[in-house]
Amino acid sequence: MGLTIGLIGLPNVGKSTVFNALIEEQQAEVANYPFCTIEPNRAIVPVRDPRVETIARLTGVARIIYATVEFVDIAGLVKGASQGEGLGNQFLGHIRNTAALVHVVRCFEDENVVHVHGELDPRADIETVNLELILADLEQLQRKIERLSRQAKADRHLQPVLDLARRLEEHLAAGRLASQFQERESQAFQQLNRELQFLTAKPVIYAANVDEAGLAEDNDYVRAVQAVAAEQGAAMVKLCAQLEAEMAGLSLDERHQFLQASGASESGLEQVVRTSFRLLGLITFFTFNEEEARAWEIPQGSTAPEAAGTIHTDFQRGFIRAEVLPYEQFVQYGSWQAARTAGAVRLEGKEYVVQDGDIIFFRFHV
Repeated sequence: MGLTIGLIGLPNVGKSTVFNALIEEQQAEVANYPFCTIEPNRAIVPVRDPRVETIARLTGVARIIYATVEFVDIAGLVKGASQGEGLGNQFLGHIRNTAALVHVVRCFEDENVVHVHGELDPRADIETVNLELILADLEQLQRKIERLSRQAKADRHLQPVLDLARRLEEHLAAGRLASQFQERESQAFQQLNRELQFLTAKPVIYAANVDEAGLAEDNDYVRAVQAVAAEQGAAMVKLCAQLEAEMAGLSLDERHQFLQASGASESGLEQVVRTSFRLLGLITFFTFNEEEARAWEIPQGSTAPEAAGTIHTDFQRGFIRAEVLPYEQFVQYGSWQAARTAGAVRLEGKEYVVQDGDIIFFRFHV
């Protein structure tokens, strides 16, 4: 299905450096001036999962296919972006299709890296970016209200949606995020959100970009981001983008040793992906054959036929049953055949809800 994450933030907060650290390649130009990123940078990154590596080793297959995340890095947003200031406004459309946003916030001091506002204030920086997202959502919603007002005259079934849209307009106009709208779980809001894809309704991960010292001990800037995240019910990770960019090219073990020596236990990618999976309610299941072992991400609560459909729509249409073995039991027995002999492999039907770590063989007819 593919997970897509948008990177947002003010200019010169380290967004492009974070992007490069995540993809471990210098695809995004990094420079000490605003609007360095003009065209949005995109990268599809494999999510290294040690479980699929173990499955490949135990089955003796040479090819590993990881689940993937696409990162989209757009131009830095400034005050007035929603009205055309800077370059951010023209790229907001590039993140409307993303599943989540990573909001990079500068939490380090460096006199050699200019700050777009002249001084470092994480809370004010966050508010500036969020206000532009709110204004962009508001502008789009107001155009939708104009259309609904005309359509509702001929179709009374649209009146409840129009009424809710007007309440949401008032909410956004007060400077509040769509994710804080009291009726966000209602059918009418979900209908509007599917069409308009509100930027401020997306799950947000605040990424506090610190220097090396900030990895080991939180500074006041990090605590300010933590406070904002807690107020909004958002997630937060802490990373040192510059340090991770310096690790590009190291092996997985070398990177982990490097991070641990600096006081971190996970890389930025690992933190962002793990947090994104939790926020979006995603889990991973695995398949293998004679040639490859593969990881797939699906929404938590997906049934076996729905999981089969992520591989191919024919698998879902012709689903017969699924042979299921939890990853832990596969490792315990050492092979699929040994697990089958021990009676650990289960046959599941169309109602089975896939669990994180399931290894599955799908049986289907064409």
